Amino acid sequence: MDAKKEITMSIYNPVNWFEIPVEDLDRAKGFYESVFNLELSVNQMGPLQMAWFPMQEGATGATGTLVKGDGYQPSNSGTLVYLAVNNIEETLGKIESCGGKVLMPKMNIGEYGFYAHFEDCEGNRVALHAMS
Repeated sequence: MDAKKEITMSIYNPVNWFEIPVEDLDRAKGFYESVFNLELSVNQMGPLQMAWFPMQEGATGATGTLVKGDGYQPSNSGTLVYLAVNNIEETLGKIESCGGKVLMPKMNIGEYGFYAHFEDCEGNRVALHAMS
């Protein structure tokens, strides 16, 4: 088998999971549930405490988790996760009322829609994306 073919990405988008580090799982779970109006399910995976974002089989996009454990440290720099929303302004308002802060207001990226950056209650920099 050709070694180059072994490491080629599939025809799907390459990202299928993300993990957002937290120090206080209950606080972070409440923050994300309140801001995004969804329910995260708490799971124990070995020594890791996790709160999983909902997942819809066959839907586009990735899902992931909040995670607390050794080696997971919230950060305002590094990899940036973009969460899809319908209304960036409304979501930014919820973020501030739930203990987060806006780092970059809604910005137009032309045909690709809009984005904004925020800091969650744990100190992570996270982004929002919407088409309008």
